[in-house]
Amino acid sequence: MANVRLGVIGLGAQGGSYAGFLADGKVKNMVLGAICDNDPAKKELAAEKYPEVPFYDNYIDMLESGKVDAVVTCVPHYLHPEMGIEALKRDIHALVEKPAGVYTKQVRELNEFAATKPELTFGIMFNQRTNPLYQKVKEIIDNGEIGEIRRTNWIITTWWRPQGYYDQSAWRATWGGEGGGVLVNQAPHQIDLLQWICGMPKKVYSNVKYGYQRNIAVEDEVTTILDYGNGATGVFITCTHDVMGTDRFEILGDKGKIVVDDSKKITIKRLKKSESEMSATMSWADVTKIFMGQGLSEIYTEEVIEFESVWGGQHIAVMENFAANIVEGTPLLAPGSDGINGVALANAIHLSSWLGKEVELPIDEELYFAELSKKVAEEKENPIK
Repeated sequence: MANVRLGVIGLGAQGGSYAGFLADGKVKNMVLGAICDNDPAKKELAAEKYPEVPFYDNYIDMLESGKVDAVVTCVPHYLHPEMGIEALKRDIHALVEKPAGVYTKQVRELNEFAATKPELTFGIMFNQRTNPLYQKVKEIIDNGEIGEIRRTNWIITTWWRPQGYYDQSAWRATWGGEGGGVLVNQAPHQIDLLQWICGMPKKVYSNVKYGYQRNIAVEDEVTTILDYGNGATGVFITCTHDVMGTDRFEILGDKGKIVVDDSKKITIKRLKKSESEMSATMSWADVTKIFMGQGLSEIYTEEVIEFESVWGGQHIAVMENFAANIVEGTPLLAPGSDGINGVALANAIHLSSWLGKEVELPIDEELYFAELSKKVAEEKENPIK
């Protein structure tokens, strides 16, 4: 296969970007095969911008058209697993958007079906995994350069969304339409990166506010404590009402610390001796010198690396990697099966707040689905106006 013909399901902001990248020839080994959307206005738009590209208003028709080898699902979150399964059933490669779904039960069904089709490529649009900055952070952790992780902290509040954003569509920020708020819409990339780099926690305790600063039913403020089960802890904070926003990720190990600022700069401090060894061997006089700012260079080295990011480049990189896996067998940077981890963590954060207690991972999937269903039912009875 020289070029993978990709079908874009959903010609919204994201799907429109992907169609544009493909039409402009920006994705190696991939071309725009077809477009699907059930909005008549999108059909007119596609006819104007991509007159030679087949258009469908039913994604099953597109899957069975013979015009596509793979699809990307740029649709509401609940539909990702269903569409992924239907594509794979027809021997069509599937690239699902993040999050992989709303709840782990449905994502597990997708993963289990994909496992029965090992000859097909199943990926997820975790574009931040192609970000050289986060690849570098993962490399440092995996190589043991800062030792065993003791604590993680990520405050990511650069997701400011005014009320007008939520008022654009009736499905936005609803339990029935999106399945949640900032955890499932804005922050899935950070949730994935957190577990990809640092591992999954064993327990979660969260304080989540629903409609705290916006007239919505779902969460717009999240503070979560993570317990990794080995003594290490973490804090994850996110919201959509901080217009100034902060993006700071810290990982403390027994041999050093990594600090990521604004997803652009990494500061790596590597201890010359582990903290445990320093504590056991240093005299109080030596420690006093450190407190006075003397001899810091004898304790650790510091490296600062700055990165530049080109908009769209990471999404293109995922698409190229996806195509390369189909054409050449290149390993996937973001296997679709990995999508369940971020969903599991988001589900645990929700469930902890709903139950008012710490929850263990993996969570009770049936309990989560039952609680989510209650939220959907309540929303139907008393919709936000």
